[in-house]
Amino acid sequence: MKFKNWIYTTALGAAMCFGATQTTDAQVAAERYFRANGTPHNPKVQVSWNRYHTNKALLEIMQDMVAKHPNLVKLESIGKSYQDNDIWVLTVTDFKAGKAEDKPAMWIDGNIHSNEIQGTEFTLYTAWYLMEMYGELDFITELLKDKTFYFAPTINPDAHDYFMTGPNNGNTPRSGMMVFDNNGDGEFGEDPMDDLDGDGSITTMIRKSPTGNFIKDPMDPRKLIRVGIDEKGEYEMLGQEGLDRDGDGRVNSDGIGYYDPNRDWGWNWQPDYVQSGALRYPFSVPENRAVVDFVMTKPNIAAAQSYHNYGGMILRGPGAEEDLGTYNSNDVRIYDAIAKKGEEFMPGYRYLVVYKDLYSVFGGQLDWFYGGRGIFTYSNELMTSYLYFHKNAGRGNQDEQMDVDKYLTFGDAFVKWKEYEHPQFGTVEIGGFKKNFGRLHPGFLLEQDAHRNAAFSILHAYHTPKLSVMDVKEVDLGGGLKEVTATIYNERLIPTHSSQDLKYKIERPDYVTLAGAKVVAGFTVENADFNQVTEQKVTPEKISVANIPGMSAVKVRWIVSGGGNYSITVDSAKGGKASWKK
Repeated sequence: MKFKNWIYTTALGAAMCFGATQTTDAQVAAERYFRANGTPHNPKVQVSWNRYHTNKALLEIMQDMVAKHPNLVKLESIGKSYQDNDIWVLTVTDFKAGKAEDKPAMWIDGNIHSNEIQGTEFTLYTAWYLMEMYGELDFITELLKDKTFYFAPTINPDAHDYFMTGPNNGNTPRSGMMVFDNNGDGEFGEDPMDDLDGDGSITTMIRKSPTGNFIKDPMDPRKLIRVGIDEKGEYEMLGQEGLDRDGDGRVNSDGIGYYDPNRDWGWNWQPDYVQSGALRYPFSVPENRAVVDFVMTKPNIAAAQSYHNYGGMILRGPGAEEDLGTYNSNDVRIYDAIAKKGEEFMPGYRYLVVYKDLYSVFGGQLDWFYGGRGIFTYSNELMTSYLYFHKNAGRGNQDEQMDVDKYLTFGDAFVKWKEYEHPQFGTVEIGGFKKNFGRLHPGFLLEQDAHRNAAFSILHAYHTPKLSVMDVKEVDLGGGLKEVTATIYNERLIPTHSSQDLKYKIERPDYVTLAGAKVVAGFTVENADFNQVTEQKVTPEKISVANIPGMSAVKVRWIVSGGGNYSITVDSAKGGKASWKK
């Protein structure tokens, strides 16, 4: 082996000295790696997808994407957070194949809840995968020629890093970093989380007690088990690790939070006394306002995906039963088709409706995207315990979690019980699962689930409208007049206007224009077999079409005078552009 390496090194050096062609990255990769199916073989942007990235690392990755793929990606800040951090958005498309705003688009974001950080990784992974596979796979190459993607890896950058570096458990915080009087004592943030043992995670405190109801499992001392109702225990549960700093008898009672950024959106919004966490008024959270302002300038967005955790769910609205009438049956059919296909290649994930299968949500993001903008939107709850042992043990199952830590993470997920002299409780023991376990994927599952969720978003984006002009027919009417009929076909599931869009006229109609000939009259064809048409008497050359349904077509017709060549163009806000020339 040493001799072989010496020959290779000597030959490479000699080649460089005598001006031979320098070894390329592709050649080096070919010598060192064998391609795995469906994965970038030699990515220009090197990222490890088995860990979580801070804001600093995220920006470095995104800047590297721009440097390495200048024809596929642009980076911009769409606004500032409460703590003045940038909210970054990547626009990914084949810019040489047309302007981003002229193509049907998909919005993808993550991390609206600060502890749901794998949404950031999944969003960025999808962007990375698309640009790295462009030119490698025909499907991805054509997708980026046809579509535009807007990626916002974190729409809560302040608390994204705070969850990682601050004293938190797996469930805190869900908000941004605005501080309020959570416990109603007139003071703001005076009793925050206390990391007593300095390990970065808020775990659990227990204390020996003659009246306790728990014992440590003799077979596994990490585990607390409740004794029978007629038995005497050894320990009592004290709750979260921390102090009572304000003397109200509660530990960690007034920290970051309490508001919920996913109850702040301006569709079916309800005040805080109805919907806890709603804050002051719709879009009072500055991060959400930045997203709204950006989306409002992008009428080409036809699909959207937001990543949350936990539960292995593909969610659609409505969030509340009161809003049930918003979701038209035609649109639900499309939601069902995409999500049920996703269930097939996302093990452990279930397709659910928020209000019916989960709980009521007022002022949720996915309802604003669909209700307010007519955009087909899902919210995926990432991570499910099914991914561990392919069993449906369910979230928080202590026995399964202990087995995961024993056989898969080898003790890395659990803080062993350790005594601590607490100023209020006396001698306690602190221990339990770390904040990066449970709701979050362990590293070995992160890339796999990121890819499956990326595949779901890619499927969704693929089914945004794709329009073509086909079956153009001419009939000579005599007297120098011709009848020209064209079929405008939508090759994908999603229509150019959702039912909600049509109901409230959110976006302009689609326009089909004939140029290069004098147009005498223009019509939409209602029934070609029976020659039933509706005349458009104003600007007949530019026919206004209300909607082009998915996997369906509309027909338009003109009466033109004169011969010569002419062209037909289609211009749709959410469906993009298409053209035909004689």
